[in-house]
Amino acid sequence: MSTLKIQIVEDEIVIADSIYDTLEELGYQPLEPVINYTEALAQARDESPDLALLDVQLAGKKDGIDLAQVYREEFDFPFIFLTSNAESETLRRAKPLKPAAYLIKPFGKKDLFAAIEMALDAPQEEGQNEEQQSSDPDVFFVKDKNFYQKLRYSDLLYIKSDHVYLELYLVNGLRHVIRKSLSEFESTLPSQFQRVHRSYIVNIDFMQGINSHCIKVEGDEIPIGQSYRDELFKKFAID
Repeated sequence: MSTLKIQIVEDEIVIADSIYDTLEELGYQPLEPVINYTEALAQARDESPDLALLDVQLAGKKDGIDLAQVYREEFDFPFIFLTSNAESETLRRAKPLKPAAYLIKPFGKKDLFAAIEMALDAPQEEGQNEEQQSSDPDVFFVKDKNFYQKLRYSDLLYIKSDHVYLELYLVNGLRHVIRKSLSEFESTLPSQFQRVHRSYIVNIDFMQGINSHCIKVEGDEIPIGQSYRDELFKKFAID
């Protein structure tokens, strides 16, 4: 899976460039810094970042809090407020938007890293979930930009966990990525799905073969974790 993309909305060029360099050092993929509401919104719609760093005080009529309001309504990614102003009025306006974190300038590399990782690991707010259930037990929906895509569990081959994201592999070579923990997603799955590794769940209806190291699903070899091997072999009555 690609490196996490992070948007930088900061109108002080020196600070923006410093944040950009720090994000690269930390192994993230920073987008080119933008300096105002209009540029930030256009970039978010074009680039679909995984997280945004929003300076509260931006040049122009609309500030970072106004921008966060649109992000909350239109997107699902978390955002972190950057501010040199911790006054009560700023916090009063920012609090209802439920930012993942606040960083008070100046902040260091460790502070930035901790805030980002905590933001990415935080549970999503109710109503912001990228995966929704349907009245049809075989149907579920995943968020894809501004639409919920209708999918079927019966078309789902296997699920791979990658940090705070899940990669859903489906028939016909389709793949979707959602932000959710594997354990949380596992709790919604029908009985034909089997955990075979700490990072993988497979649909056993598509299983083509198995050995002590992997399970073959539609030509892909999925590793079997040592702690799951005995249960799997017992399930399939394999000596």
